[in-house]
Amino acid sequence: MDATQIWANLAVKDLKITAEFYSALGFKKNGTGDSTDLVSFFFAENEFVIHFFEKSKLEHNTGMKTADLSLGNEIMFSISVTTEGAVYQWLENVKGAGGTIQREPARDDQGFFWFVFSDPDGHRFNVLLIETGM
Repeated sequence: MDATQIWANLAVKDLKITAEFYSALGFKKNGTGDSTDLVSFFFAENEFVIHFFEKSKLEHNTGMKTADLSLGNEIMFSISVTTEGAVYQWLENVKGAGGTIQREPARDDQGFFWFVFSDPDGHRFNVLLIETGM
């Protein structure tokens, strides 16, 4: 079995709001064409791709209902940064872009410094300080 790439497909209510949110956070669009079905972004240096599909289109294509994010979470993506200041910069950028802060920045009992946010559709991310030597 040979896998060459992995990416994520998530359902959203409004592609325009999603595009504006992730663009405001500085993520680069994957592709240049406009679509009524999806918007796609590259994340981080390794250019991990997340496709955001219009919810009814994704449900139609897969034959499955998508998760109700008000009841829980389907996945949490982690974004690593290298300074505590970067964690706070992300916090301000997320707030400015219209995201919801789920957990304020704090150091946990294992010494990691992080916070959690959700996008306009409720998809969750944590921004985590990765310190060398840990």
